[in-house]
Formats: sequence, structure tokens, C-alpha cells
Amino acid sequence: MNRLEGKVALITGASAGIGHATAKLFAAEGARLVVGARRAAELDALVADIRAAGGEAVALAGDVRSEDYARALVALAVSTYGRLDVAFNNAGTLGEGGPSTGVSEAGWTDTLAINLTGAFLGAKHQVAQMLENGGGSVIFTSTFVGHTFAFPGVAAYAASKSGLIGLTQALAAEYGPQGVRVNAILPGAVDTDMYRTKNDTKESQTFITNLHALKRVGRPEELARSVLYLASDDSSFVTGTASLVDGGVSITRT
Repeated sequence: MNRLEGKVALITGASAGIGHATAKLFAAEGARLVVGARRAAELDALVADIRAAGGEAVALAGDVRSEDYARALVALAVSTYGRLDVAFNNAGTLGEGGPSTGVSEAGWTDTLAINLTGAFLGAKHQVAQMLENGGGSVIFTSTFVGHTFAFPGVAAYAASKSGLIGLTQALAAEYGPQGVRVNAILPGAVDTDMYRTKNDTKESQTFITNLHALKRVGRPEELARSVLYLASDDSSFVTGTASLVDGGVSITRT
């Protein structure tokens, strides 16, 4: 316990799924939190839960496509807690799917804006603040899709999430000398609202489950523990990595 004692952490996409589970775990481990997402009511409920459990958290709703929002989240961390030590850029979307020859320019652009550009804008301001503190840890949520293998009909999602791996490496190399570590997690299928929306039949869920070596999908809390490792000093010599947390989906062929 208390692996994040004294640290201030910022989490986007915190209203549900991996971000929501990570926020609760970070709070239990002693972090003071700034949580962001588009849905204010869900963020307020999360903050209430954290405070009821004895933790500290504040929320700011907004759109990660906006640089003003990225700037405001960091400013809230500094005005509330005086610093920023950890940032988990987790907000994302599946985006427009289907045959790539039919994907609209607007759909493509919006998917990249949320998954890749939004993460960059967040990191841009997060890293700048961490440099003033003498370092920190930035974490992105990428995916195995487009990295170890892909499915048909997910070009925009795969491209945007794969781009996060290049961004991770570039930022890690650029700011490592100043004490900022940058890493990405690559989840397999995780039982979230987004997963259930995409896989809304028994047949689809069985197919996805069987792709994994563990023959099950992950739980948000399991991903949160991997994010905790990268956020904490336990990973003090880890940077520039694309960490598979995928239940073996990347190596399974049976």
C-alpha cells in the first residue's frame, strides 16, 4: 500500500473502464488525483467515492481534443496540490470502423484527434510541469491492435494507437535525462463498456475470449495494477516501453 504516497496524479478517461479503476487504485495507494473525462456526472461520482474512502480528488470535465483542456487539467493539479508527478493519458475511442475504403475523412481525423493528438497535447503540458518538479511518469494507453496483429476494419484505431508507441519512445528519449519517464500499456480485450458495445453478442464475446492464451478477457482492475507499476518508483529504471498487458492475445494461435 501507499506506493504513490505524496504523489499527484492526473488521469484522463476516468469516468469508466480502465481509467476509473486506475483512479480508485491510485487513491488507495496514496495519490492525490485530478480526474478528467467528458462526462461530468460520472466524474463527480468518482470523486465522491474516492473522498468517501478517505482519498483526495478533484475533477474537471472536458474534451481531450482541446489543448485548452490539457492545459487546464495541469493547472488544476498545480493550483490544488502544488505539483504533478504522474499522468495517465487513457482517454480514447474505437472510432469509425468498417472497410477502410469506406471510412470517412472526418471519422479518420476524429479518431486520431482523440487517441493520438489528444494524448500528445496532454503530455505536452504534463511534461512541462513535471520538468519543474524534477521529473515524473507519463503513461499512455495504446493496444496490441496494429502492433502485434490487427483485425479488419479498424484502420483508424490501429493507426492512432500505434502512433502512441512512437510518441512514447520519442518523449522517453527526449526527457529521460531530466527525469521524466514515459511508457505505454498495450491491453488485450478488457471487460469495459467500450468492449461490450463492440462485442454485443455471445458469439462475438466467445470469439474474442478464445483469442487470448488465458481464455478470458481482462478486468479493468488488472490493467490498473500495471499502470500503478509504471506510475510508481518500482519502475524507476523503466522508460520508453510498450508493455503488453494482453492475456497472451499477442502470442496465441490456437
